[in-house]
Amino acid sequence: MLTLEDCIALSDLTEAEIAAIAEHEHLPAVVAAELGNYLVHDAGGCPAIRRMILDDIEAARSRGDTPHALALKLVLRRFVETHPNASANRRKR
Repeated sequence: MLTLEDCIALSDLTEAEIAAIAEHEHLPAVVAAELGNYLVHDAGGCPAIRRMILDDIEAARSRGDTPHALALKLVLRRFVETHPNASANRRKR
């Protein structure tokens, strides 16, 4: 049986990135790890994850949770540094 840690390790994402996806999508962490794994390997997925993290930052700011917004900024920075295609435009349909 796979543990949450196994799923995170297989996803090419950090635990904090998975947590941001879970927060944005209102999913359990293990489901967010699966979604993140799918997205990070899809052509348009990294920009989608970037947008989720940006949305989480804005939500934290709007409720006055500055420490969480700052933590998410660090998550975003690391994500963009390790996934250069995160800033790419979504693929055209």
